[in-house]
Amino acid sequence: MKVKECYINITNLRFHAYHGVLPQERLTGNDYLLTLHICYDFSEALISDDVRHTLNYAEVYQIVSEEMKHSCNLLEKVAGNIGSHLIQAFPLIQAIDLQITKVNPPMGADCKGAGVEVHLINDKSGV
Repeated sequence: MKVKECYINITNLRFHAYHGVLPQERLTGNDYLLTLHICYDFSEALISDDVRHTLNYAEVYQIVSEEMKHSCNLLEKVAGNIGSHLIQAFPLIQAIDLQITKVNPPMGADCKGAGVEVHLINDKSGV
């Protein structure tokens, strides 16, 4: 068996955080959903059954959770901070698809949310 690509998915992490341009957003906060699709070669873990050969979800969550505590005006900045911190902490990450949704955006629309999605490449991964 040959592995073409490997991905770690963490879907719809929920946070209450204080991101936004409006003063009220910084005061009361909002609910956010965050999804990660991380390209990471865990092919060795397919055989070894050893967490050391993969990306530990709990460690990824800790980094994301800490970054969500740092208020920013823009979700774009939040996404950049999370991506940068993950790649710094786990240099074997090849790429990250990251989506952040503000569940109740203050824009006067009836919607399930508004947010950003970014595809990041680790330019130091050698892939």
